Amino acid sequence: MSLKVRKSKAPPAVPGCPLTECMSLLGGAWTPNVIWHLAGGPRRFGELRRDMPISAKVLSARLRDLEDKGVLTRAVKPTSPPSVEYELTPLGEELMPAIRAIVEIGHRLKMARGALTPA
Repeated sequence: MSLKVRKSKAPPAVPGCPLTECMSLLGGAWTPNVIWHLAGGPRRFGELRRDMPISAKVLSARLRDLEDKGVLTRAVKPTSPPSVEYELTPLGEELMPAIRAIVEIGHRLKMARGALTPA
């Protein structure tokens, strides 16, 4: 006897679905981490490298991608040698509540597994 296939109660996915759009932005490897570290203010490339265990190649790719998508800005500073600072745009700032919620759930998951003691 086969089981009856239930219909989904979730709204149907439509072309340009907002959830798909947002997850395509956040779904890249290290992307949420880069946004998280820029939430504290402008950072230079080397500072971001020290913040995360990520290769220069991957970090460069993430920064370019996020700049193309309007999540961060890249500003070349007129120093010698020139330096570049990255900063979240208003769109990038809007992503922070979602990323904070994911971090909070991560803390609860760690506590549930006994890997983290509550603060």
